[in-house]
Amino acid sequence: MAQRGQLTGVLLILATIVSILVSNSALQQDYFHFWHQELGTVAFSLSVHHWINDGLMAIFFFMVGLEIRREVVQGELADIRKSLLPVLAAIGGMAVPAIFYVFINMQSGYLSGWAIPTATDIAFSLGVLAIMGDRVPFALKIFLTALAIIDDLGAVLVIAIFYTNEIHMDQLLFAMLVFAMLLALNRLKVSPLIFYFLPGIVLWWFILQSGVHATVAGVLLAFCIPMAKLEMLEHALQKPVNYLVMPIFALANTAIILPASGVLVLMQPVSLGIFAGLMLGKPIGIFMVSWLAVKRGWAQLPSLVSWRKLLAAGFTAGIGFTMSIFIANLSFETAEVLDGAKLAVLVGSLAAGLVGVILLATDKNKIAEEQD
Repeated sequence: MAQRGQLTGVLLILATIVSILVSNSALQQDYFHFWHQELGTVAFSLSVHHWINDGLMAIFFFMVGLEIRREVVQGELADIRKSLLPVLAAIGGMAVPAIFYVFINMQSGYLSGWAIPTATDIAFSLGVLAIMGDRVPFALKIFLTALAIIDDLGAVLVIAIFYTNEIHMDQLLFAMLVFAMLLALNRLKVSPLIFYFLPGIVLWWFILQSGVHATVAGVLLAFCIPMAKLEMLEHALQKPVNYLVMPIFALANTAIILPASGVLVLMQPVSLGIFAGLMLGKPIGIFMVSWLAVKRGWAQLPSLVSWRKLLAAGFTAGIGFTMSIFIANLSFETAEVLDGAKLAVLVGSLAAGLVGVILLATDKNKIAEEQD
């Protein structure tokens, strides 16, 4: 997963650079028009941007759901003792960034962005650890993977609960009926995936129409897939999701017009709250909750993982990038505020990732020495 994350990270960076450059060039108007043109039929259509965020990203969240389910059933999260530290660390890593943001934005009128710095981009974070090679013990990669998966689950719940403006109960009821049917198919041990994918599309449609964000359908569908098919599906989805869906998402969602004021936009409450949440809130939350859990005897540090390495993982988890940008799109409608939020996500993620790399690169303790 780490090597996959490394290549995905490179593609996302390239897509982001291209998108920002085109957005601030003579092609700006055509570029924005492309993302906002409608695609569909007379009865139903969405803009290209919404097809990506509501459609393609549902596939991404489907893969996330598969990973969550596998980890809970037979992975690192299956053993309560092993899972307790990343679970507690993930909670701290979501709560403290939110507190940072809310504290800075109490008077700004933009409290709706509180969840933006709580997210972790699992592909980028693991990619950073992959770059460091054997300086990173395998147990730390497992810890960060489990933490990021729990973080993703938290993000799904946050989107479903806090970023749903108006719920159409009739459509939501139809969606729940389809979900119940999918669960029944699983219990009846129906194996062919076509019997899950076709109702899954119907589930996506009803959830989209209900007002709940359509990507939730991807996670719900994943929880219905037979366990015997999980590994095959994950393997089949990895390349198209990481090398196609995510770069397309980055292209569509980092079309940011750089303000004339330059870095001054980062001093606005929204931007400052996001930056502080990712750069400070994430590592502080993860480190302090982990320290408390270990000192209280609730959990223990993973094998060969020092406190310095765990702090580095905390900073690496501050790379919110795609997940934070996704939540930013749900938080703000004003273009100027949204652009400032996205810029803060990019800068905050870069800063947090760099600190994580520096902490690992300057760690004089070799992994072998830490066995003592």
